[in-house]
Amino acid sequence: MAQLAGVSEATVSRVFNGIGPMKEDTRQRVLAAANALNYHPNAIAQSFARRRSGNLGVVLPYVPKVHLFSTYYFSEVLSGIGSAVREKGYDLLLIFREQNDSGDYNDIFRSQKVDGCVILGATDTPRDRRQLKQLEEAGHPFCLVNQHFAGERFNEVDADHAGGSYQAVKHLLKKGYTRIAFLNGSPEFSNSADRKRGYTQAMSEVGIDPQRLQQLYYEGNYSRTSGQRAAAAMHRQLSEIDAVFAANDRMAIGLMQGLRELGFIAGRDLAIVGYDDSDAARVTDPPLTTVAVPFYEMGRLAAEHLLNQIIDDAEPGGFRIKLDTQLVIRDSCRTAG
Repeated sequence: MAQLAGVSEATVSRVFNGIGPMKEDTRQRVLAAANALNYHPNAIAQSFARRRSGNLGVVLPYVPKVHLFSTYYFSEVLSGIGSAVREKGYDLLLIFREQNDSGDYNDIFRSQKVDGCVILGATDTPRDRRQLKQLEEAGHPFCLVNQHFAGERFNEVDADHAGGSYQAVKHLLKKGYTRIAFLNGSPEFSNSADRKRGYTQAMSEVGIDPQRLQQLYYEGNYSRTSGQRAAAAMHRQLSEIDAVFAANDRMAIGLMQGLRELGFIAGRDLAIVGYDDSDAARVTDPPLTTVAVPFYEMGRLAAEHLLNQIIDDAEPGGFRIKLDTQLVIRDSCRTAG
């Protein structure tokens, strides 16, 4: 091929491995010669030459007995990541990490199986924060999705959860509801704090006392089961509650099911609003008012920007993206009274 293109073997190698400066006409001659000879470079050899694996890792939380890929959030984010990875010519490597795993994020790179990683399910705990700082200090490319850390400058792709929650609660207030309970998720996730901030802002604007907000606050873990458990707790206070804003659809649906078993129907006896706009929100009875979050786009942008850093040999760190959310109105919250 080198003879056909009129260049050295070293030049051919540099063209296919993207190494060093190269005149465009030289590069085109090599590519034309490769096309004429139907030559395809060996992917493994290219990886060694570039000192890259050609894999983007995705770190997922391992939760026993939980069907992770059937959940709307993970399936949407992974689909978005997969789209960008395919477009960039990379492969995807899934890495499951237990909550109490004795290893750290650096272990993922020590094996040299990935060139960078997108991290899903990170928590704002001292352990996770410390390990992410170590990853940053080691210069390994990574990006967080749907999680941010105050005071840090990690690569992040997130959504405006405070704004989305504010929209949801303002909608209920405009409908005439004032005794709005809040069913939040685990406090170790930044989006739980963001949603609580949006809820608190909307309620405070109409003069609801902060102490009263504490009485209307419930906490689950983003699972449908925790929503069902919350139904039993709320049942004792339903005379003081006319609406509920739940921090995700799974908890909202569990709450609706639990309350129905107790004889209370969403959209009739009280209003319920969820968050995520999952597929299930469209088929609940009644269909669930919720906040749409662009999870697919979040995954796509995280992988795209991270791979651009890797391919361009850019310094790790430097992009923080926050996408808008949108209220989707259905029948689970009609006008009060």
